Amino acid sequence: MSITLSPEEERFKDAYVRSRGYWVEFNDGLLRHNPRWLRAHLAYADIIQKEGPLDERMRELIFIAVDASTTHLYTRGLEIHIRKAFAANCSAADLIEVLLIAAVQGLDSVVAGVSILAEEAGSAFEGEGDVASALLDRYASLFGDRPEWLSHVAFIAPGYARALVELAEIAEADAGLTPRERTLVRLALAASPTHLNREAMRTETRRALNAGASPAELLEVFQLVGLLGMHACVDGIPAVIAAAGKG
Repeated sequence: MSITLSPEEERFKDAYVRSRGYWVEFNDGLLRHNPRWLRAHLAYADIIQKEGPLDERMRELIFIAVDASTTHLYTRGLEIHIRKAFAANCSAADLIEVLLIAAVQGLDSVVAGVSILAEEAGSAFEGEGDVASALLDRYASLFGDRPEWLSHVAFIAPGYARALVELAEIAEADAGLTPRERTLVRLALAASPTHLNREAMRTETRRALNAGASPAELLEVFQLVGLLGMHACVDGIPAVIAAAGKG
C-alpha cells in the first residue's frame, strides 16, 4: 500500500508515533479515507488505558499473549509489543513465560471435547478411581479446584492426565510471573475475540479474583483484548487501497 500523506496527515502521524511509539501501515489508508473514524477509535482505545488500573508491563504481557496465540498469530503486533514490553522493564524470561502459557491454550480442545464426550457416553465415565483422585489432589494444590474434565481424562487416559498435571506443576514451580499476572494472561487468552472460551473465562475470572486482582483490572483485560477487532483492517485496508489503485 502506497499513500503519500499530506502535511496535515504527517503531523497527525508524528503525534501518534510520539504517543504510542509506532505506526502501522493500514493507518495510512484510514487516515486518508476516514480520518474522523480513526481519531474516534484512537480516543476509544486511549480511554481504556487512561481509566484502567493495569500498568504498562501487564498490558504488554496481555498483548503479547493474544497476538502470539495460535488463534491469532499476528506477527506484526507481536513484534511491536515485544519491543514495548522490554521498554516496560519486562525480561526475556517474562515474555517466554507468557508464550508458554499461550502454548497450552490448545488444552481447551481437550477440556471442551471430553466434557461433551462424557455427556454423550454417559456410564463410560462413571467413577473417579484412585489415579484420578490423586491427580485431582495435585491439580487442586496448584489451582484450587478439582475439574470434572480432568477426572474424565484420567479415567480413560491416565498416562496423558499424569503428564498434563506434571507439565502444570513444572510451569508453576518455574514461574517468574506472579500468580495474579499468570491468571490475567490466561484470562486474556480465554477472552480474546479469536477464542472466546466462556468456561475458561469463568474459571480464570475466579482464579484472578482469588489471586487479588480487582474487578476493574479484569474489566480492563476484556477491554484490551477487545481491541483485537481492529486487526480486521491490517490486511483488509491495504488490499482495498491496492485494488482501487489498479482500477
